[in-house]
Amino acid sequence: MATIYRKTAKGQTEIETRAARLPPRLRGALILVDGRRSDDEMRRLIPVEPEATLQTLAAQGFIEAISVTVDAPLRAAPAVANPVAPRPPAPQGGVVAAPAMAGAPSQVPPLSPREFQTLRADLIRSFTDMVGPMAEALAIKMERSRSPDELKPLLDVAQRIVANARGQQAAASFGAKVSGSLGH
Repeated sequence: MATIYRKTAKGQTEIETRAARLPPRLRGALILVDGRRSDDEMRRLIPVEPEATLQTLAAQGFIEAISVTVDAPLRAAPAVANPVAPRPPAPQGGVVAAPAMAGAPSQVPPLSPREFQTLRADLIRSFTDMVGPMAEALAIKMERSRSPDELKPLLDVAQRIVANARGQQAAASFGAKVSGSLGH
C-alpha cells in the first residue's frame, strides 16, 4: 500500500514564509510533497532518514495523508522523470553548461490560469524528480511564477541545474519537455 501526502495550510505557509524555520532536511522534503507522489517515491527522493522525515512533517502538521492506494503493478517511468538514471562524469573543471533551449520563442495560444497551474506543477515535478532536494530554492521561485513569461527564465536556470546534476542528456530531455509545453 502507498500513501499520498499533500502540504497542509501550515506546510504551504512554511514554504512561502519559512516561519517555522524547518531544518534543511525537513524543508527539502516538504518541497517535494505535491499530492501526487507516493510515500515510496518520496523515500527514494529524500536522501537522509526518509521515513522519519515524513513522519516528522506529518506529526508537526506540515503534511497530511490524502489517500492510501493499493500497490499497482510496476510500470516503466518516462525517461524524463527517471531519478536514478546514471549520470555521465562531468568534464574536468566540474561545471557542465546546459545547451541553450534551441529556437526562437514561438507563438503559443494563451493558457487559462488552471492550465498554467497544471503545466507549472508538472514542470516543477519533473525538475525536482531529476535533481531532488537541490531543486528547493528554484522550485519555490517557480511555484510563485504567475505566467509563462515569468516561468520561462526560471526554466532556463532549471535546465542548467539539471545539466550540472545529471548531465547533458537529462538536460536535453528536460529542455524538450519545456519546449513542448511552452513552445519555448
